Amino acid sequence: MAKSKGRSSAPAKRAGWKELKEQIRQNKPAFVVWSVLRVIVILVAVWCVLRRQWESFLSCLLTLLLFMAPSFVEKKLQIKLPTALEISVLVFIFCAQILGEIACFYIQYPFWDKMLHTANGFLFAAFGFCLVDLLNENKRFRFALSPMFQAVMAFCFSMTIGVAWEFFEFGADHLLGLDMQKDRVITEFQSVTLDPTESNIPIPVHEIEKTTIETADGSIYVIDGYLDVGLVDTTEDLFVNFIGAVVFCVVGWIYISRRGKNRLAAAFIPVVTKPETSAGEHQP
Repeated sequence: MAKSKGRSSAPAKRAGWKELKEQIRQNKPAFVVWSVLRVIVILVAVWCVLRRQWESFLSCLLTLLLFMAPSFVEKKLQIKLPTALEISVLVFIFCAQILGEIACFYIQYPFWDKMLHTANGFLFAAFGFCLVDLLNENKRFRFALSPMFQAVMAFCFSMTIGVAWEFFEFGADHLLGLDMQKDRVITEFQSVTLDPTESNIPIPVHEIEKTTIETADGSIYVIDGYLDVGLVDTTEDLFVNFIGAVVFCVVGWIYISRRGKNRLAAAFIPVVTKPETSAGEHQP
């Protein structure tokens, strides 16, 4: 019996995979973008293998997997992603994983990380409106949420995702030895640690010209300033996420208040496609 179940599960998985691919093909503009980006990622993956850059190769595999996320979400939540939103998600994944990590855009272009975090706040606010709609349009739950409350809920959802991502970056840095919460060289700071009286008085330090770091093995690093280990980066990431979320929540609030009269919101807010329970079915 165990072997029989094993044989039956394999075709089921293949059928599910084919269904996801077919769902992608149904949206032609998104399918074109998905196909082009997928080919580019595969070529980059081959390049990584030839250069034995295995970490970058794994990042390519993760990107190919994430490219299936929009269709997976549509299937599981029974929602319809607008074309603009689906393309934006695919481009976002490509910009973050391939351009940001492998092509080193995070290092070469300081604005790249902030741009993506702003987009993150914008896009997840759109998903936040859909999650509220899943409750607000389902008669079984009997929730009557005002447009303003929907906007607040969407904002909270977007900010929660942003905070969760910063937690992920912190964990990756401390557990895997990465540097996702990027360091920054600063020239001034305030610290109570420098207070000789131990009275919790912040001591300001200005015009820092040089910091020397010496490790136990004798390695010496000289920095033209003081190295901030991720605090500024994390705060700025959350702030631009906040901006992106606020912008879309305002647009979404107008859209919900005047349903169907805001093209920008309509191009990004997913639509619930799950049919309501028919009248003949038993209601609990």
